[in-house]
Amino acid sequence: MRPALLRACVAAAGIALGAAAGPLRADGVEQLREFARDVRSGQASFTQTVTSADGQRRKVSSGQFEFQRPNRFRFAYTRPFEQLIVADGQKVWIYDADLNQASSRALGQALGATPAALLAGGSLEADFTLAADASRDGLTWVRATPKARDGPFRELRVGFRGRDLAAVEVTDAFGQRSLLQFGAFTVNAVLPAERFRFVPPAGAEVVEQ
Repeated sequence: MRPALLRACVAAAGIALGAAAGPLRADGVEQLREFARDVRSGQASFTQTVTSADGQRRKVSSGQFEFQRPNRFRFAYTRPFEQLIVADGQKVWIYDADLNQASSRALGQALGATPAALLAGGSLEADFTLAADASRDGLTWVRATPKARDGPFRELRVGFRGRDLAAVEVTDAFGQRSLLQFGAFTVNAVLPAERFRFVPPAGAEVVEQ
């Protein structure tokens, strides 16, 4: 079920909770704190570029992202293949349309101490060491280093353009880098509860962990 893809998008889901309108501050760390505190929901388009540790291989995918606090998010990948990842408040579901296969894990097991724990009400200060990072590509960046030393992520960076979240860059424990770039972000969007419910299609193979 493409675990690397899941790890990257779950990481992005947690950080995307911070995407909101608000005054840009000289201290990007404080900006991130305010966003994580104040934003309740959002939706955006995204493009994800995964680069191998040696920088030689790249995979690009795209789709739509939605989230709602607490404990709910939805990644709908449309290119180059269809894949759906939904957190419904209790479980995280992954559905591969090509394989007609769905799997699920308890929310706590799937998120653990990852950045997506923010989506489940985790604390920035409890889970990460935050530091302002150098501006690049026209963005203001914040670096978040997981305090859990045995987790799947080495570090992540959150990039803001003006008032809006623009990018999340995740480096995993093996040096693979995933860059998610967001567009058309709608802050505190009104989202129907059905967007965060998943029912396996008829005939789908279902694996629950």
